[in-house]
Amino acid sequence: MLVVGVKFRSGGKVYYFDPQNMAEEIFEGTKIIVETQQGLELTTCVRPPHYVADESIAGLVKPIIRIATEQDILMEETNRELEKEALEIAKKKVQEHELDMNITSAEYSLYATKITFYFTADGRVDFRELVKDLASIFKTRIELRQIGVRDVARMIGGLGSCGRPVCCKSFLEDFQPVSIKMAKVQGLSLNPTKISGICGRLMCCLQYEQCSYEEARKLMPHVGAEVETIDGPGVVVENNLISEKSKVKVTMHDGTPEVREYSYRDIRVVKHE
Repeated sequence: MLVVGVKFRSGGKVYYFDPQNMAEEIFEGTKIIVETQQGLELTTCVRPPHYVADESIAGLVKPIIRIATEQDILMEETNRELEKEALEIAKKKVQEHELDMNITSAEYSLYATKITFYFTADGRVDFRELVKDLASIFKTRIELRQIGVRDVARMIGGLGSCGRPVCCKSFLEDFQPVSIKMAKVQGLSLNPTKISGICGRLMCCLQYEQCSYEEARKLMPHVGAEVETIDGPGVVVENNLISEKSKVKVTMHDGTPEVREYSYRDIRVVKHE
């Protein structure tokens, strides 16, 4: 079926909508109005009209309502400014109600019929009185939605340790499981400050090359394995999975020990550790 891929302000995941009879008017970067559970929202086309297999899309593909007008875009810009004020008010109210939660962002629906406040908290929070207080101030529907620290990074964005925009904000559609084992396999420092992203969790990029490291690890001898090299017998003391080379402590012909580096293809395992 013919679909258009769009992104919402929170970034990351791409959602698909039916362009109906507007396919020829939609290009990458086109502002589009769609209907969601939150009401009408302004989105940006990131994947122009293209065909995909029906089974590759989960759920019902809703139709695009229309292409955004200048008035829609202006309204969205106005909402952005109102959100800054709403966020500060909500933070003050949280303090007044002495709630153990952190309001991270505010989001107006297109026609300001609803404000969604996103927050983080260690556990459940009874915010019913806070909602009543905010509703009396803003005179519109209020929703508080609890999110995780990774979601906060996706919504706010920032630069990773690589110097590029964080993956979750720029292109990563879904969060993939990341474990400390991946850092160990890749030979990285286990210092939390070096392997954690701006969200404080393990960096998503640890997952990208994990399969390659695991395959290389299967092919290379274990550290401690006894091997035969062109220089004689030795013991593997270190592996470089990227270069696919092993450092081997060999005994030279004159009896002196020396550490030399070999491609794993040029050594033969005699005995594993």
